[in-house]
Amino acid sequence: MFEITYLLFFLVASLLITVCLGGYMAKVFNYQPTLLTPIFEPIEKLSLYITGIQSTGSQHWKQYAFDFLLFNLVCGFVTFLILSFQHLLPLNPLHLAGMEPWQAFNTICSFVTNTNWQSYSGEVALSNFSQIAGITFMMIVGAVSGLAVCVGFLRGLTNRHSGNSGLGHFYQDFLKSLLYVFLPLLLVGSLFFISQGVPQTLQQQVSVTALEGAPQNIAFGPVASLLTIKQLGTNGGGFFNANSAHPFENPNPLTNFIEILMELAIPMGLVYMFGVWLKNRMQGWVIWGAMMAVFLSFLWMGNAFEQAGNPILSHLPSISVGIDQQSSSLQSGGNMEGKEVRFGVLPSMLFTVATTGTSTGAVNNMHDSLTPIGGLVPLADMMLNIIFGGVGVGLMGFLLYGIIAVFLTGLMVGRTPEIFGKKIEKPEIILASIAILLHPLLILVPTAIATMNDFGLSSLNNLGPHGLSEILYAYTSAAANNGSAFAGLNANTPWYNISLGIVILLGRYISIIALLAIAGSLLSKTKMEPGPGTLPTNTLLFGGVWLGVILIVGALTFVPVLVLGPLADQLAMLNGTLF
Repeated sequence: MFEITYLLFFLVASLLITVCLGGYMAKVFNYQPTLLTPIFEPIEKLSLYITGIQSTGSQHWKQYAFDFLLFNLVCGFVTFLILSFQHLLPLNPLHLAGMEPWQAFNTICSFVTNTNWQSYSGEVALSNFSQIAGITFMMIVGAVSGLAVCVGFLRGLTNRHSGNSGLGHFYQDFLKSLLYVFLPLLLVGSLFFISQGVPQTLQQQVSVTALEGAPQNIAFGPVASLLTIKQLGTNGGGFFNANSAHPFENPNPLTNFIEILMELAIPMGLVYMFGVWLKNRMQGWVIWGAMMAVFLSFLWMGNAFEQAGNPILSHLPSISVGIDQQSSSLQSGGNMEGKEVRFGVLPSMLFTVATTGTSTGAVNNMHDSLTPIGGLVPLADMMLNIIFGGVGVGLMGFLLYGIIAVFLTGLMVGRTPEIFGKKIEKPEIILASIAILLHPLLILVPTAIATMNDFGLSSLNNLGPHGLSEILYAYTSAAANNGSAFAGLNANTPWYNISLGIVILLGRYISIIALLAIAGSLLSKTKMEPGPGTLPTNTLLFGGVWLGVILIVGALTFVPVLVLGPLADQLAMLNGTLF
């Protein structure tokens, strides 16, 4: 009964957020007035005037992509300097040294791309200045940039014929994303978390006397502000190494529930906004429903295996507890290894599916401690990379598969391959193929290299198929710009810092450039009205076809390595062997 009630609350809250936030963003990026316009419009106009950007300016997709890349490059370089020379900068009461160069490289690649993979413990490696001016700043840049790029991409799909310069202006979209979407939500979210006991202070630690009488240093700092952008921006990088399993980042079941909704909020709202822009809300709901169907399917599968627990433990001999002999159904409450007793199995698994389905990467439980099939769920989430996804890029990836689905279906039934009124031709298919094939390439090739060499295997804490899953998870997380870790793998080595950093960069920027190129190509085409030969994409039938293409084209690529990893791990566990 608890599980049903919990899921009902989650689904109702998700629908409300989708409609309210999606409708609001549709107005913001369509330059329509909102309740916040009187507050932020003067700031927006002043900023555009100072930077020399005309409010009516619109860019070619190449200009849009160039500004996006240049802005990210400059911000990343500045943050690299902050991390490397934090020992010379203020707000460093613990006198922490600067970050080692290869680790700083990995961190910058991670945070500028909205990945937030961390090969360090934030509370002991970074000063308050680095956490604020470096990490929190880059979380905002990565998330806001992703939203701005998605807005430009959606304009290319929804606008009528306007030449090839109708994507809007990157800096204007960035400014609108920051002022009208992120800033209000960040303010409200930070105040909420502070009210729940999340620290927000410039003091970096406090010394106390523990119950046993020994002194103990408790680390904290500006946690609430970082936590809010971590979840809302689908970033995931935690102030503490334990991330949202730490009581200062996730104090109670209410904050746990809100954190789940926050990481889904903007990705869900964008789907509804897309339907509004198309003047076809049904299209938006078909996409939303397809994403939620996969989301709930993975949640069901993961929760079922975690509730069942480890069968080896349920067949141990009787054990003595107090004066009574009790049978050892040790996991009658499910697999609680690596989970918070405050939350239990279902809220932990819901967090797991949400964080890997949205490229957030935050964790409230250790994924390495999941059952083998429970661990397959976040892996599959990131391999598909279409379940709402990160801010902006998730919807872009889903629509990418839509282009392939329309093309393949049109060929099979003899109808015109067009999507949203734009004809799909050879250039779009080539670009879409590049973006789709890049993802498995970035995951499988470095995984193979790491498993064939000592510099990859020496970082493992587990052997066999579970060790393979740990390496596979790291590169899947990097390629999907997720940032969550399976644990059990020491990624702070030159090989992993460099290789994961490169995978993160290629996984983010090549696919975004390809998608912007597709948007630019479609924008240059005249929008056609639906006719007898048009294949409708706003039906439940095509939604099923859409998912089928995703599963066939996307999922089957990874079946062999999943058989060698989590599936082999599951069979070994059933046979009484653990790794």
